[in-house]
Amino acid sequence: MVVYLALGVLLFAVAIALLAIGLRPAEEARGINRSLAVLQAMTEAPRELSAELEKPFADRVLQPLQERALGLGRRISGADSADRIRKKLDLAGNPAGWTVDRVTAGKVLGAGLGLLFALALGAVLVHSPTTRIVLCGVGLVVGFFGPNLYLYQLAYDRSAKLQRELPDAIDLMTISVESGLGFDAAVQQVATNTEGPLADEFARMLREMQLGMGRGEALRSLSERADVDDLRSFVSAMVQADTFGIPIAQVLRVQSGEMRVKRRQHAEEKAQQVPVKITVPLIFCILPALFVAVMGPAAINIMDNFGG
Repeated sequence: MVVYLALGVLLFAVAIALLAIGLRPAEEARGINRSLAVLQAMTEAPRELSAELEKPFADRVLQPLQERALGLGRRISGADSADRIRKKLDLAGNPAGWTVDRVTAGKVLGAGLGLLFALALGAVLVHSPTTRIVLCGVGLVVGFFGPNLYLYQLAYDRSAKLQRELPDAIDLMTISVESGLGFDAAVQQVATNTEGPLADEFARMLREMQLGMGRGEALRSLSERADVDDLRSFVSAMVQADTFGIPIAQVLRVQSGEMRVKRRQHAEEKAQQVPVKITVPLIFCILPALFVAVMGPAAINIMDNFGG
């Protein structure tokens, strides 16, 4: 009787095991089918639901951050900040991708990055709370005015290039006018056959004239976009010649001679500044090394004699 009971329990256990083994593939198949159904639902989702996830990182994160920074920058800056930034962009040559809104947002983002960098630097190198506060203030100010400093440097370099290129451009215009071309055609020759910021400015002036702006107004707009005294004097002479009917060739020749004299004087001024500028590295860099090389062996001999 006990043997039959044990045999029955064993058969019952074997039956349960076989049933579990038989049902397992069905459960796995159902799990796979559910996963495939989820994937199909995600791939076949409406365009409105999947469009947000398909946007690039710049559109999902950077653009909203820039918009918030732009709103904060407009509240912090003055009412005429847009005009001042636009003037700086014109002086810098309107770099590609730089707009008034981007500069305003960049100032706020730069202030935040400068503050974070100052906090990290203070936590690693500085132990005094007062010094950390000062360092954070410096990082905040430098980050906020960083775009302005960058635009100022671009404008300075561009003004230097304009001043160097102006005498050669006036010579080319003089030759073109004396050969029979009009002033507009001579300006077109400069814009076509030369490269640099001056050629770009002349090309922009010609486009403005083609759009209906007068020659005098286009020339004044050119002088306002470039902070160069020589270019302003040239524009003033051209406007007066156009107003009073003075021959353009004569005015261009006089302007060419004056520009070359000014360039020669500027080169002589720079040459006279060299002795003054070289004094600082001479005193702090060259003379100490010379003293070490000349007086070093004598100092060592004196120390050895006194020590002996």
